[in-house]
Amino acid sequence: MLTLNIVCVGGLREEYFRAASSEYEKRLNAMCKLTVCELPAVNLPQEPSDAQIAAALEKESGLIKKKLLPNAVTYALCIEGKQRSSEVLAKELESSAVFGKSAFNFIIGSSYGLSPRIKSAADVKMSMSEMTFPHRLARIMLLEQLYRALSINSGGKYHK
Repeated sequence: MLTLNIVCVGGLREEYFRAASSEYEKRLNAMCKLTVCELPAVNLPQEPSDAQIAAALEKESGLIKKKLLPNAVTYALCIEGKQRSSEVLAKELESSAVFGKSAFNFIIGSSYGLSPRIKSAADVKMSMSEMTFPHRLARIMLLEQLYRALSINSGGKYHK
């Protein structure tokens, strides 16, 4: 059975985001072992300097590292990552599992992203889109795509 560990910096404040997350978590839990770990974002001033942002990302990276599963394939969601189709993501998960890697970490940083240390340590850098989306929506999009990937791999009818 696959193990999916999603580590997110920042919470879902809006009820509609929490409801969507809960729905996909419920669906995924029927197909895999899922953990969603929500970490607090470092508080920054209204207009932080580059140095303040870098320090916050570095502090967040320490919290993230503590929540990562060892010996898992780690995906960092970041803008410089490679985009994938749903089918390609499904194949990556399936192929890794066939070769003995059935645990996956997916990291979603704060609205300022991820530290260079986290990105360089990741096995895979993945971008959701060239478009800009609200940071909190990234979690919902990732959960939906993971559900879609597992549905594809199980031969389900969700993916058309």
